Amino acid sequence: MALTINNDIVGMQFDPVEVSWTSKDTILYALGVGASPDDELDYLYEAKGPKVIPTFGVCPGLNLMLGVIEKVEINLMNLLHGEQMTTLHRPVPPNAKARGIAKIVEVWDKGKAAVIGLEGTVEDDNGPIFTNKSTLFIRGAGGFGGDRGPSNKDFNAPPQRTPDFTVTDVTLPQQAAIYRLSGDPNPIHIDPEFAALAGFEKPFLHGLCSYGFGCRAILKTLCKNEPKLFKSIQGRFTDQVYMGDTLLTKIWKTEDGEALFQMETQKGNVVLGQGKTTFEP
Repeated sequence: MALTINNDIVGMQFDPVEVSWTSKDTILYALGVGASPDDELDYLYEAKGPKVIPTFGVCPGLNLMLGVIEKVEINLMNLLHGEQMTTLHRPVPPNAKARGIAKIVEVWDKGKAAVIGLEGTVEDDNGPIFTNKSTLFIRGAGGFGGDRGPSNKDFNAPPQRTPDFTVTDVTLPQQAAIYRLSGDPNPIHIDPEFAALAGFEKPFLHGLCSYGFGCRAILKTLCKNEPKLFKSIQGRFTDQVYMGDTLLTKIWKTEDGEALFQMETQKGNVVLGQGKTTFEP
């Protein structure tokens, strides 16, 4: 029996889920978030390890999220990803057999929509690898009498000055088709008919794919392309990215080991806002 979205499900913890991945999965993910052999070969070539882009952690994490979605009354057509945070406890190994536990940490009633916050940690026999926190925005699921929750309007607002770094990427026509092979099968990102039924002009890029592009920009500019120097990333998905869009990740260093960032398209609209990252200075 499906769980109804209301305050009663806050704190609910779900059964452990077995997850595993190989270097082929981490390489496919790197391709899906725009990595190029020209300057990111270490993420794409098994003879180089390979190194793993830290936000790969959202892929095993997605297995936990989908398990929750199956148990809660959520229509995929009404589901949008609101925010994401990924914290690394140590570098992600290119091959692993692990387990993850998800729990619902918050539920907010926005009137015409509901917001559910999920948290999941993946660990192997050597301990925790990464923790993901995700917020899901479900249109039409509000009105159950719960708290509206914080607005976070000015949270992680970037400084009013020129960014310290700007990294430019161009998304491919097949970007979403590649990224979905990493385990995010929502048809809204590839099926024009489904996207139209959901009220969108055409399929758009996964928010978590843009998130991965942002992580690559941070690795290049703040971490010397060394995942072992990376600690965490978070951001809010604020607008759609369409295939062929140019992504500009603007980064402001705020203190040692900390920076704020936001991502815009060539049109100037912010698609990933309220971004923050931490790293080894």
